[in-house]
Amino acid sequence: MTNASLIDGLTAHIADLRSVRPVGRVTRADGAALHITGLTQNASLGDGLQVYRRRGVPLRGEVVQIIGNTLVMLAEAPPEGVSLNDRVTLMSPGIIAPSDAWLGRIIDPAGQPLDGKPLLRGAQARRLLNPPPNAAGRRPFGARLSTGLAVTNTMLPLVKGQRMGLFAGSGVGKSSLLGQFAKHMSADVVVIAMIGERGRELRHFVDEILGAAGLARAVVVAATSDQSPLLRRRCAWTAMAVAEHFRDEGRSVLFLADSITRFAEAHREVAVAAGEAPVLRGYPPSTTHLITSLCERAGPGAGTQGDITALFSVLVAGSDMDEPIADILRGVLDGHMVLDRAIAERGRFPAVDVLRSVSRSLPAAASARENALLAQTRKMLSLYDANAMMIRAGLYTHGSDPEIDKAIQLHPEFEIFLAKEEPDDAQRSFSQLELILRRAGLGLP
Repeated sequence: MTNASLIDGLTAHIADLRSVRPVGRVTRADGAALHITGLTQNASLGDGLQVYRRRGVPLRGEVVQIIGNTLVMLAEAPPEGVSLNDRVTLMSPGIIAPSDAWLGRIIDPAGQPLDGKPLLRGAQARRLLNPPPNAAGRRPFGARLSTGLAVTNTMLPLVKGQRMGLFAGSGVGKSSLLGQFAKHMSADVVVIAMIGERGRELRHFVDEILGAAGLARAVVVAATSDQSPLLRRRCAWTAMAVAEHFRDEGRSVLFLADSITRFAEAHREVAVAAGEAPVLRGYPPSTTHLITSLCERAGPGAGTQGDITALFSVLVAGSDMDEPIADILRGVLDGHMVLDRAIAERGRFPAVDVLRSVSRSLPAAASARENALLAQTRKMLSLYDANAMMIRAGLYTHGSDPEIDKAIQLHPEFEIFLAKEEPDDAQRSFSQLELILRRAGLGLP
């Protein structure tokens, strides 16, 4: 960080300091919801509040309802120690001010450091909730990106500005796959939102999966599973605002969110506390807009802006791809990758089920020759899958169908190829795929 940037950040921080704040009082405590009077002329929905308890540290929260002259505040922590007439102050609205000094750092949803080192704000503040670029002015998809994995270099390519869903059950390798993308995928900056993760998993992801090299170009925003739903929901918004900061500087950003399911669950808790009815399999009606508005903020930029290429992970219990969160995301994203537990159990990583996955960047992201290779590969994979039970049971007789014979011959090689790390470029992955097909007499002339 240059001296000029440091001074600009300090100047902006001093300018935001306030010597006088509006003050209200607690009039009712109803579980985690506190009723506040005296601030309705100054506060808006979503504003931050701070309660000065007679015992214990100040308690922060957010305005979730305004009823007449009363604010309803949802607390960020258990409200033990709160008493009637406790003093309440209105805090600054949710803003952050990212800068290049945030690269290589782990922060919380308020933009405060979690790694024990000081973190100065940047010169330009931005709100956590921002509109996406103008739809009519956005660029189309950009160039194909090298991902570090053969399967996503070829069968499921990613391009600049694409938004992809990663659907998986627990323990199928989702976090490891996101770590691979964070380390090897082409991007200037990586922003990672770890929403509702276990505290131990945060350290493991940063140290063991991401590593020092991956962290150097990344900003990790984390809210652990024990924290308030307000913080878990805000984690995704803060991370996206950080990604938008670097995008607006013209950089190519990779945004990884793990997971949108926990983001939606946190919103459900907040929305129900605010009086919204849970009608969509337990989720409130606002869940659809919540998810789609977050996803729309990613994608290609407009004008001189860069791009935000995004991967949103979804926890699908029992591989139920029709549960509400998965269904909403499939409709708004530019493709989806499905991780299958059966594939993981036979030892292939990443456990991507190619036949159930799709990238909407195809066929434009590949040449005519590459698309022909992909079509042949999918045909062989599909043919083997359709006859897998008969083959494994020993009921298929070799020579009965030449096409099935080729699919059986290719299956072990496909398994190796789809698990292959490819740190160079996508072109090399296509060359290897063509070589596999040629050996079975199926390549292009």
